Amino acid sequence: MGAYDEIRTARLLLRRWRQSDREPFAELNASPVVMAHFPTTLGVDESDAHVDRIEAHFDEHGYGLWAVEIGGSFAGYTGLIWQHGLPIDPALEIGWRFCNRYWGHGYATEAARAALEVGLEVVPNVISVTAVVNEPSWRVMERLGMQRAGEFDHPRVPVGHRLRPHYFYQTA
Repeated sequence: MGAYDEIRTARLLLRRWRQSDREPFAELNASPVVMAHFPTTLGVDESDAHVDRIEAHFDEHGYGLWAVEIGGSFAGYTGLIWQHGLPIDPALEIGWRFCNRYWGHGYATEAARAALEVGLEVVPNVISVTAVVNEPSWRVMERLGMQRAGEFDHPRVPVGHRLRPHYFYQTA
């Protein structure tokens, strides 16, 4: 087991992915509510491919987007992933995505705080980005102590799409 295969917080377990996580993750990604700040929902095949990429990232780097368990149940993910084509390139980005029944309880902030500690062991500056209209996510970034560093048009969101304008946050 790698150094970052599991992280425990007061209420959460961040861990590597299991086969049993794929079905609830696909349900999360198919939810129009959860995916409201993404250009589209994801089907089962797209969701499974996302998990495969997450696991490949873990295999390469020893950390990544951890599956988050709350009370023994899959709740979503939080973690770190290397990105290209953003305002800093390459950049270690912190991100999260939770089932909406877990929103509003501070879980994203708690999990992201633990992931951010790992990120800052790897690099001196971790970034996070979100659509300008996604206030809940940029509020999490602010609770983590990240500073808004600017606004940009996300290159992977279609031109003219309401979600193309993004905020860019960083730790340093």
